Amino acid sequence: MTNVDDPLVVHTPGDREIVLSRLFEAPARLVFAAFTRPELLARWYGARGWRLTECDVDLRIGGRWRFVSQGPEGARMVQAGVYRQIEPPHRLVCTERFDDQSYPGETLVSHEFSEVAGRTTVTTTLLYATAEGRNIVLRYPMARGVGQSFTRLADLLHSTTTTEEEHS
Repeated sequence: MTNVDDPLVVHTPGDREIVLSRLFEAPARLVFAAFTRPELLARWYGARGWRLTECDVDLRIGGRWRFVSQGPEGARMVQAGVYRQIEPPHRLVCTERFDDQSYPGETLVSHEFSEVAGRTTVTTTLLYATAEGRNIVLRYPMARGVGQSFTRLADLLHSTTTTEEEHS
């Protein structure tokens, strides 16, 4: 399912997986930094109307991360996990669990950053503990939220690469 206005591609290759991918007009090192540096995450992470109010990143294997987001009408969302693999700027793998999660178990989140000619495709694979958990998430507006968040990331990367080019 792809929308012309939203270049996010969503696949469900297995009964426990959701795979999201999008191409960004930026080198992998910048995209990887945007996924791992709190000062950059705070500028793009979250759907329209949401923003990170807390962003803790201990970027090492076994290190913890925790994001607190504030949304419309005071809505609050807390998600956290542990880093399992860190291979800058190609791969980032972590666990994820929400404070008020509506599905069972921990999710394994794998981000792959593939650069060709200065453009980077991010492929995120979400592996849920159960098929039921994956199916619950598919009923949420998750794809819309990730799409909006990635549009904000694309804008940030555009302004970052433009600034870099001006200073070269």
